[in-house]
Amino acid sequence: MTSYGSLYESWREDPFGYWGEQGTRIEWDTPWTAVFDPNTGPYGRWFPGGRLNTSHNCLDRHVEAGAGDRLALVWDSAMTGESASYTYRELRDRVAKVAGALAAVGVGRGDRVVIYMPMVPEAAIAMLACARLGAVHSVVFGGFAASELAARIDATTPRAIIAASCGLEPGRVVAYKPVLDAALSQARHRPDACFVLQRPQAIAALDPGRDHDLLVAEAAARPHPPVPVAATDPLYILHTSGTTGRPKGVVRDNGGHAVALAASIPTIFGLQAGDVFWAASDVGWVVGHSYIVYAPLLAGLTTVMYEGKPVGTPDAGAFWNVIARHQVNVLFTAPTAIRAIRRQDPELDLTSRYDISSLRAVFLAGERCDPPTATWLQSRIDRPVIDNWWQTETGWPITARFRGGELTPFKPGSGGRPSPGFEIRALDDNGVPLSAGETGNLALRLPLPPGCAPTLWGDDDGYRASYLDEFPGWYRTGDAGHLDEDGDVWVLGRTDDIINVAGHRLSTGAMEEVLAAHPDVAECAVIGVTDSLKGESPVGLVVLKTAVNRDPETVVSELVEMVRSRIGAVAAFRTALVVDQLPKTRSGKILRRTLRDLANGEPVHVPPTIEDASVLERLRDTFPAPPAASVH
Repeated sequence: MTSYGSLYESWREDPFGYWGEQGTRIEWDTPWTAVFDPNTGPYGRWFPGGRLNTSHNCLDRHVEAGAGDRLALVWDSAMTGESASYTYRELRDRVAKVAGALAAVGVGRGDRVVIYMPMVPEAAIAMLACARLGAVHSVVFGGFAASELAARIDATTPRAIIAASCGLEPGRVVAYKPVLDAALSQARHRPDACFVLQRPQAIAALDPGRDHDLLVAEAAARPHPPVPVAATDPLYILHTSGTTGRPKGVVRDNGGHAVALAASIPTIFGLQAGDVFWAASDVGWVVGHSYIVYAPLLAGLTTVMYEGKPVGTPDAGAFWNVIARHQVNVLFTAPTAIRAIRRQDPELDLTSRYDISSLRAVFLAGERCDPPTATWLQSRIDRPVIDNWWQTETGWPITARFRGGELTPFKPGSGGRPSPGFEIRALDDNGVPLSAGETGNLALRLPLPPGCAPTLWGDDDGYRASYLDEFPGWYRTGDAGHLDEDGDVWVLGRTDDIINVAGHRLSTGAMEEVLAAHPDVAECAVIGVTDSLKGESPVGLVVLKTAVNRDPETVVSELVEMVRSRIGAVAAFRTALVVDQLPKTRSGKILRRTLRDLANGEPVHVPPTIEDASVLERLRDTFPAPPAASVH
């Protein structure tokens, strides 16, 4: 096995040679004329002159190599009790037919297709069918409100829309078709056609002038071959869900994306063709794009798609059940899922019901994993727990611990070391690199590696303003943190989660780490609340584990003392509030800015990505100081 140091140095010594070699993992219809062109786009483009088809590389290539009978996709629905499996040949054939159905209504290379679906196999099939035609897909998280869907329809002007009649949540059916109809009535743009997957839980009425039954159209279609496109042509647009601000249309290209994701599977995740990979996410988020659909199939893995929750479908053993039944080798999930399991099953007793001997490692991403959760999980499953840091914009991990070689040391709270292609520094506010251990603005030296967003949809200037202008020569991640002496990266939160307490710049992430170490705390958040004397004061919100029945005031006193002991009086941490639930996005990120606005009595915009808006209403009177905020 190649050590991490050797791998990273091979990139540092010859960056373009390194990526040229990684490019051979993919089949090209036309070879690239240069590995990198610095003169196009906001910072340059990868593999110009090359032509390929991503769907061919995910499916046809493996069938033609004799692996057509290998399992490609396994769908497991805790909501319906159903499952389905597709070999590479079967998945290729369905994708080719759905591509044919899209082509029959005029969808071709460069056209956009909006996909509005739950976690069903047809969501992945629709994505791959678009890629097969050279069309550009834009997946909108299933269940987004009509206004949000309408905004994305107008932003991408799709030729067609692919939707489902409904999605399923514990205890309820969520009708999608009425949302789609309402969005189309609000949007300025009109697609030529809509395809609807009719789920038996809610059959939708179809508009005969516009709507098509997806499965009927697929059955009647002629299979469509892969269409070669330029490496620099867009594969998809994904609007950032975000916890703040206006969503941005992140663009992913075909060539660099395929190369980076194919390379990440053996190096970062330590997997080879035929292994079973489960990313417990959703195709509406970047993890679903990269590691449910594209990366596993590019690398010839079996990918698991799960329709369910980590708890409640039916209990906190749901993940171990899926791992046992499908012989999962690597699980990739969010820290919030593990915290939810820990809250209900603090000793992980439910693992004893299942044979999880196939499991080799658990990867965590989506937000920083607090050290107590990572340590707890690793000690109980006796497998490596690997935090990794990345963003919608980068498309694959910026940092990790590299199972493909010698795992770098387990440092709970750290995201690991930089992936080949990424040079990371903590910069001060003037863009000057800081020394090891000094907290600043985490930035990536340009050019970004293949697979990262080359621009925003139709907005090169907006891309430069959002990411490149503040620190020339660097990509601004918007995250704060530091590098230690070994080169491990410690992400402490978004830069606006660094608060100023009486002139001291303090990390709310560091305080959260202390609170999370308390044995009664399941999850927590620390926010900065306006203080007329100190500027800001930290306030903690904690959710206790299910079995805890101690006096909350006693727990709060212990938490205040822990912060004082481990960080110091300078933190001025005096207030912690015990709450039943924290507001989160559907991808598991805690809405810290929303909490801060609520606590400061400022107008609160409820993000469309919120999992349960009623949580904000229940928290409205939790903060004692300012007048209640308006929530809209």
